[in-house]
Amino acid sequence: MKALIFDCDGVLADTERDGHRVAFNRAFAQRGFTFQWDEDLYGKLLKIAGGKERMRYYFDRHGWPANETDRDALIAQLHKSKTEHFMEILASGQIPLRPGVARLVDEAVAAGILLAVCSTSNERAVNLLVEKLLGQKRREAFAAILAGDVVKRKKPDPEIYLLAAEKMNVTPVDCVVVEDSRNGLLAARAAGMKCVITRNGYTENEDFSEADLAVAELGDPPRVKVSLKTLMALRKNKGGRINVTETL
Repeated sequence: MKALIFDCDGVLADTERDGHRVAFNRAFAQRGFTFQWDEDLYGKLLKIAGGKERMRYYFDRHGWPANETDRDALIAQLHKSKTEHFMEILASGQIPLRPGVARLVDEAVAAGILLAVCSTSNERAVNLLVEKLLGQKRREAFAAILAGDVVKRKKPDPEIYLLAAEKMNVTPVDCVVVEDSRNGLLAARAAGMKCVITRNGYTENEDFSEADLAVAELGDPPRVKVSLKTLMALRKNKGGRINVTETL
């Protein structure tokens, strides 16, 4: 194992329900729209990777706002506004790291493992989240942070994970990915990488049968679920799932 790659939203922090969803709704209200995305609807929309794609999917099925003739411009403007609202939420400190993230990052740094983040979210928001929640010192330890429209095809396409391996000059087989969604899992596996799933409230019922390991969280002492030793064992394992308790 030479590289550890994290997805961002839902993995580093539970940003979706009280972060991105709220930011989308604030952007809609600022534009004068009366509809809102509740938690149930947003959970369904999360199956569409990317905020711009998510809005386009919603409007195609529920109707585009009246008097908005330039749909591409509307999507771009709403996404820009949504990003600003999300940045404000992040900067306020309302969203904490998920358990075990900082610990695992520190373990990887101490062992000389390369670190990366691969996300479909806005690049500025991802960088702020990493720096705000993990701190500047840990932020500097990341060899690559890939986000936004850095690739043409988003998850479940493996393009972003293959690009991360290329940027870090490692082979995909030497990478382990931490994801929270089926789209992310499919992207990681298609890239030829091992994948650990950390479920959250939106993804806990998704099909993770192809995952090498699936847990509720990475965990902090005394309830550590995934350690660097766990990931090393995962990388060496040729088939089937590992016994987590034997690797902690």
